[in-house]
Amino acid sequence: MAATRLPGKPLADIAGLPMIIRVWTQALAAEIGPVVIAAGDEEIVEVVHKAGGRAILTDPAISSGSDRVHAALQEIDPDEKHKVVVNLQGDIPTIAPDSLRRVVDALSESGADIATLVAPADPLDRDNPNVVKPAIAWAPGGNLGRALYFSRSPIPSGEGELLHHIGIYAYTRDALSRFVELPPSSLETRERLEQLRAMEAGMKIAVARIDEIPLTVDTELDLEKARRLLS
Repeated sequence: MAATRLPGKPLADIAGLPMIIRVWTQALAAEIGPVVIAAGDEEIVEVVHKAGGRAILTDPAISSGSDRVHAALQEIDPDEKHKVVVNLQGDIPTIAPDSLRRVVDALSESGADIATLVAPADPLDRDNPNVVKPAIAWAPGGNLGRALYFSRSPIPSGEGELLHHIGIYAYTRDALSRFVELPPSSLETRERLEQLRAMEAGMKIAVARIDEIPLTVDTELDLEKARRLLS
């Protein structure tokens, strides 16, 4: 709720529904398992419960999404029945259910510790530090690969396609537990990208390619665009 660029963002109205409810609805439509909101604010929990969903209130001081997911997981699944966990940010109201299925498939197909998604980047975002770019070693076919690095700078350099990282992660349960025990790494701190903590520790991140970038709402302009798309 304290997002600096768009205060109150999770509960922002998008065509009659709070944004967090729109994301929750898309997650349910993927039909890959139970959906739980890991929230840092009581207001979010109340709205989710009112809509018929499940939400867990976590410590507002938790700094990363992965740590917040892990904290909620200890409460909802203490017996570790679920071996795969998906971390979907609550500000991607246009996420396609098929994209959520794709990231889970990528984790299974690759045998990696973590899986995530990318899509072709808008050329205008080449030097935009808010758009994270990956360097990827692709398997034959070019739809599943292994992440080599992530940066806010345009990588790799030279001619060729630039890709846009989409902030969705599927973890094995063991990988998530290991990740949250790691201290912040030097590259993570420098780039402000938590996935680099995992990579510096030798964890493998698989990458699946999708065709389009879902809209992430970070600013008032993004919110207006989401309202037009979903009205």
